[in-house]
Amino acid sequence: MKNKRILIVAAHPDDEVLGCFGTVAKLIKSGEYEAYTLILGEGKTSRSDQRDVLDKKDEISTLRQEILKANKIIGIKDVFIENFADNRFDSVDLLDIVKSIEQVKKNIRPDIIFTHYKNDLNIDHKITYEATITATRPMQNETVSEIYSFEILSSTEWNYPLSFSPDVFFDISQTLELKQKAMQEYNSELCEFPHPRSIEGIELNAKYHGMRVGKKYVEAFKSVRIIR
Repeated sequence: MKNKRILIVAAHPDDEVLGCFGTVAKLIKSGEYEAYTLILGEGKTSRSDQRDVLDKKDEISTLRQEILKANKIIGIKDVFIENFADNRFDSVDLLDIVKSIEQVKKNIRPDIIFTHYKNDLNIDHKITYEATITATRPMQNETVSEIYSFEILSSTEWNYPLSFSPDVFFDISQTLELKQKAMQEYNSELCEFPHPRSIEGIELNAKYHGMRVGKKYVEAFKSVRIIR
């Protein structure tokens, strides 16, 4: 019996780690799943007054090395990286983003997708969700039977008054350290506590969700579509 295939569709480098790496690491370790990551945005140029990719070339190159190292830690089989403008997905035709996802989906033929929450504060996260749902329309030959939305610390929780309301919980007590180790590879993205996007922030969030369901450490998701 072949392994089930997981595809993580993330807007930016480190979103995949923050969103679902504890869960995906757990599923990979079970021996019944293989996983792939698609990162749509280059992840740097919005931090300048102008989008000058040449000025950010070295930083983008460094970030791509961090992506590969972080994903290797939990056993991601392959990583696909696009180059959509950071925090400017709304300046791109949605169809272009949809087609990028469809191309990877065609090659991978995933059973399960993890992606962003539709009511996230970040515009790229919102559009990634919309593009993913469009690319996985439930047609007769669609392989994807499960889609889950994840939260991103320092983004999802800042979209007041909308809140992330998960209904699926994965116990990651055995893989939280792997998630934290992967995040440590993102030296250019990691922040100091009390910033949510920190090693301590990741642990506290996992404890919070764990407390809600009687476990020590948990990752929480909003189910989007599940076909049984």
